[in-house]
Amino acid sequence: MKKVLSILMVAIGLVSVSSGVKAQTKIGYISFNEIVSLMPEAKKADSTLNQFRDALIASAQDKETALNEAIQKFNKDSVTMAAAVKDVKRKDLQAKLQELQGEEQRIQQELQKKQEELSGPIQKKAMDAVTAVAKEAGYTYVMPKEYLIVSPPADDLLPLVKKKLGLK
Repeated sequence: MKKVLSILMVAIGLVSVSSGVKAQTKIGYISFNEIVSLMPEAKKADSTLNQFRDALIASAQDKETALNEAIQKFNKDSVTMAAAVKDVKRKDLQAKLQELQGEEQRIQQELQKKQEELSGPIQKKAMDAVTAVAKEAGYTYVMPKEYLIVSPPADDLLPLVKKKLGLK
């Protein structure tokens, strides 16, 4: 009997402790992508990234034009070239063609690197603001809005973070 009574008391104690812990937990959510997209720094970074992409594409097009001109010149002059010279020129043109074929992948890598370089500080600033707002408002957990199926409007931290960052 004493054993059952002590187990019952421990169970009641655990339930009351877990209820107390539950009452202290406050969960909020935010659309991180939305807050980043509203920041003026993000618009500037997008503009810079577009200019960088355009410059890379123009460079690739220049290389393609130069290769096409070299091929045309080779085809025109190959009639008068010695066999050894033709082989050297042909290998040179093939190497340039292979380089050009890898250009698209190089452009993608350069763009990704530049995007990470530009967006890193912006995302850090947004994350710092989210963390500060969560701490100030007493939120224990902040989840991405995109992963929630149902959520109460009162726990959306977007308005508070926008205010913290001075966004409209």
